Amino acid sequence: MGLLDNLKAKLGPAKGKVSDLAQQHGDKIQHGLDKAAQTVDEKTKGKYSDRIRSGTGKAKDAVDRLAHQDDPGPGSGGGGTPPAGPTPPAG
Repeated sequence: MGLLDNLKAKLGPAKGKVSDLAQQHGDKIQHGLDKAAQTVDEKTKGKYSDRIRSGTGKAKDAVDRLAHQDDPGPGSGGGGTPPAGPTPPAG
């Protein structure tokens, strides 16, 4: 398992970068997926429409998961960045 551990260690930092890019450009990525799917569907004359639609949906879901992977939840300042301004007093 040393090989898998090495791969995970090397890909760890890239995972955060990919997540950030998916958050910033998710709509552009999804538009590109739609455009590519449409082109492939036209080139195959609709023969594989169901499979293309299924694959496109799975790819979009993966982009969504990547984009929200580090998101701690609603109302937290978005993406783990603390909100700007003074910190409210504890109490």
